[in-house]
Amino acid sequence: MSKPINVDSGAFEAEVLSAPLPVVVDFWAVWCGPCRMMAPVLDQLAADYNGNVKFAKVNVDENQELASRYGIMSIPTLVIFKDGQEVGRVIGYMPKEKLKEQLDAAIH
Repeated sequence: MSKPINVDSGAFEAEVLSAPLPVVVDFWAVWCGPCRMMAPVLDQLAADYNGNVKFAKVNVDENQELASRYGIMSIPTLVIFKDGQEVGRVIGYMPKEKLKEQLDAAIH
């Protein structure tokens, strides 16, 4: 079963921008309540997409340069990448079914 992986600025290029699959990057922080609510939803979606979509997590407190580069103003923010380019963005908590609709629209 697929699980989200933790990515930092050193691994971002290889794990996200150069990935052969679409990648959903969760910009989050430990102290963020909505981020903690989002974590099990992302775990479920990673299992549902079962290797067809990669899920990554970026801690904004530990990777401020990445958060700044992608204009992350509030968290959680999910940025969807395909072929190294941003193709979608979801800001704030979203229930699984709504989030799945957004992901499907962005990656297909």
